[in-house]
Amino acid sequence: MSEKETGSREAAELRDVFTGEPLDLRPGSDDCYKCSTCDTECPVAEVDDDFPGPKFQGPEQWRLKRKDDHDIDDSIMSCSNCMRCDSACPSNVPLSGMHNTARGDYVDKQMSKFSREYIRNRILANYGRLAPLGAMFPRITNFVMGLDVTKTVYEKLLGIAGEREFPAFAEQTFTSWWDERGGDAASKRRAERNRDDGEDADKKVAYFHGDYSNFNTPEVAKSMIRVFEEFGYEVVVPDQRCSGTPMYANGMLDDAERAAKFNIETFAALVEQGYDVICSCTSCSMSLRQEYPELYSFDGTEKVSSNTYEALEYLRVNEDLDGALAESSVPESEFGTLSYHAPCHARNQGLAGQAVELLSALDGTDPVDVGDSCSGISGTYGWKEEKYDKSMKIGEEMFEHMEDAEGETGMTECPTCAMQMEHGTGYDIRHPLEVLDAALVS
Repeated sequence: MSEKETGSREAAELRDVFTGEPLDLRPGSDDCYKCSTCDTECPVAEVDDDFPGPKFQGPEQWRLKRKDDHDIDDSIMSCSNCMRCDSACPSNVPLSGMHNTARGDYVDKQMSKFSREYIRNRILANYGRLAPLGAMFPRITNFVMGLDVTKTVYEKLLGIAGEREFPAFAEQTFTSWWDERGGDAASKRRAERNRDDGEDADKKVAYFHGDYSNFNTPEVAKSMIRVFEEFGYEVVVPDQRCSGTPMYANGMLDDAERAAKFNIETFAALVEQGYDVICSCTSCSMSLRQEYPELYSFDGTEKVSSNTYEALEYLRVNEDLDGALAESSVPESEFGTLSYHAPCHARNQGLAGQAVELLSALDGTDPVDVGDSCSGISGTYGWKEEKYDKSMKIGEEMFEHMEDAEGETGMTECPTCAMQMEHGTGYDIRHPLEVLDAALVS
């Protein structure tokens, strides 16, 4: 390997806190003074007395690893990656980043690659690889995956909770709709028509839609496009990979690194051209904003991180969204009372409650925040047979608050939180962008 290639590879290496190398990402972990605030905020520790909590999973394991050749405790696989510990820590110890690298170390060195758990976790972490197959024949896939015998098979064979309803594939993927609509060029034309005289002609964003909005909930992605174009934004939709969130949560850091490298190279080039990066999923925006710069040193990583925004947040900062909604309304029969759950990954970005605050001014909706509890599903966590009961126990408070709110519809920005909300209450769940679309465009 040439010197140039070696240098490039070193620049792309994960900066693993457990290696003890000079490029250690976590020198600040010694700032932990064991106050246990993170443990009190951990939803898993609240329902599982055997789980040692984020303080042990992060700083304490790191200290042990530095002193002696200790294995990673297998309880690291019970961390749900909700990341609530990050915002709870008064010393700004980067706990979730330490958990990510600890899981990666555990999976790489201690988990059998032929075990059912590893195979199951690899499948769940790489949903974007299998989803295109299911999306080719959505009706057949949805029928087969909805059969009781199918659920029994994947529970017995892979350890995927049979109580879960597999998310339905859409009749048409978002990217297929986007291409039929005319792609980037068509968006530019629509945005230009919607701009007021003298308005900034360089209003342009690059959309990171993620796998779920592409294959399962394209209506969310379509709403995002229509709303941004309504405000005069040119939208581009580049090729992309999974944000990496489910890979981090399952310790599949090699998979996450490949996905991140592709995304960083793609979106950094667009940022150079004046585009901001917009996400409609708060886990995706969290990954690009926080986890990428924590774990990678690819060229463009910081550029992507510092120019990534959640969709509603971006519009609130750059547009008079309150004014636009004050002059709009939606039929009360369409949404009614909206029981809103703020995803943990929205709270970690300081975005909790913005949807309720914003939509409270919209005639025809009555949004109610159902509290700061965790939904419990945490991406792939609640899909695992051995984690299902814990997931539902964590979510009990949210379910009860939704019922008490007497809403007709649930609302959240996170697709897996939406799954859990629907699973636990039976409510129809909508994304805030769908409400904006109904009020401003449709």
